[in-house]
Amino acid sequence: MEGRPVSVSHVEMSHLLLPNEANALGTVHGGIIMRLVDEAAAVAAVRHAQRHCVTAEIDSMSFLAPARVGDLVTMKASVNLVGTTSIETGVRVETENLLTGRRTHISSAYIVYVALGDDGKPCRVPPLIPETEEDRRRMAEAGVRREHRRRRTETR
Repeated sequence: MEGRPVSVSHVEMSHLLLPNEANALGTVHGGIIMRLVDEAAAVAAVRHAQRHCVTAEIDSMSFLAPARVGDLVTMKASVNLVGTTSIETGVRVETENLLTGRRTHISSAYIVYVALGDDGKPCRVPPLIPETEEDRRRMAEAGVRREHRRRRTETR
């Protein structure tokens, strides 16, 4: 199977945050941000695998600052590491105040997907080809996370 470069999987998606997505404080529900992150990460995984992919695990997601009604939230996603059938995607989430132009990094997430064949069962995915030093760094860090996931699974 021929490998695919990291750049193939890059995704950038934006969404205007509206009042129906907020709590009583005017900040957007974390679940809304999680859904948007999952959508962006899934697109990156599907671009890489060229197969339907399903969420297997949200490895890590941190909330660093609130998102507010009226902000533009942007998710930047790409594939960090692939296994035989799995794909780890990293997502950086930023908000932009459209009136001031101020951008804030509000969240980061690592999500693992499994590629599905036509029969609905896990199938092989193409190897990942890093293109930059940043790609190689992210791949190495993802390898450490993968090992931690394996250890957690062994202790269950």
